[in-house]
Amino acid sequence: MNYKLDWSDYEIVLRIAEAGSLSKAAHVAGSSHPTMFRKINAVEKKLGVRLFDRFRTGYRMTVAGEEVVSAARRIAEIANEAERRVSGRDLRPSGVVRIATTDSLHAALLAPEIARFRMLQPDIILDVALSNEISDLALREADIAIRPASRPADHLVGRKLGTIRQAVYAHPSLDVGNRHRPSWESLPWVGPGSSMGYEQLHAWMSSAGCDDGCVCRVDSVAGMHAVVRSGIGVAVLPCYLADADTDLVRLGDPIEDVAVDLWLLTHPDLRDTARIRAVLDHFGQRGTLL
Repeated sequence: MNYKLDWSDYEIVLRIAEAGSLSKAAHVAGSSHPTMFRKINAVEKKLGVRLFDRFRTGYRMTVAGEEVVSAARRIAEIANEAERRVSGRDLRPSGVVRIATTDSLHAALLAPEIARFRMLQPDIILDVALSNEISDLALREADIAIRPASRPADHLVGRKLGTIRQAVYAHPSLDVGNRHRPSWESLPWVGPGSSMGYEQLHAWMSSAGCDDGCVCRVDSVAGMHAVVRSGIGVAVLPCYLADADTDLVRLGDPIEDVAVDLWLLTHPDLRDTARIRAVLDHFGQRGTLL
């Protein structure tokens, strides 16, 4: 029996462990469910042990699986640290820079600035990943993150670009009564989906008595914005996004409890790379985004 695993074997195990299911792991890897199933079976056959217990709700690591995943994470960190250090020796502002941001920030603030950056740095290609999940810069899922955060992770470096103010917005077709002092509990609400990880807004809606009034939930800010424009409910939206929308009206002043800082972040090993530095310098200029 061949007990030796190569890096691709460890990577398969790590992907499944982090995703929690074959379908999610296959989606992340750009593969298919049957292919992922064959690969994990092959890895388990190599070792002669079961690495995951299969349940209808997903895959759960066995004790052996935990040991393999722990080793895989150590290998990944060593490999990615070497990659970061090698890429940090790049002296020319050219190549691909991966940016992770949210859908609403990209649509309202980042996309117009990408066009200006392209004119200044034509040899740099920006690969933008849109997600409301936190990308792991240590594992090179992105080179740079432009995201709202109350406090960035300790292993990252960067700068605060400003504060994102947020307020409640509605479509004029929705009868919301007094727009300056509305009764939040009486309104139909569009809230964040449970998978969105939007703790600040969840907490505010709960304390303001709005949760019971939710008529729709969406797992992205851009999605919430689109639903509010349809006129079925009100929602807390970033002022940078909704103030510019002439089809919406603001109900009251910005809500301090949901104000959040916008950060431009990267890994310390990458900040002196020419192409990374060019992107950081451009988007980090005062007033460029906020």
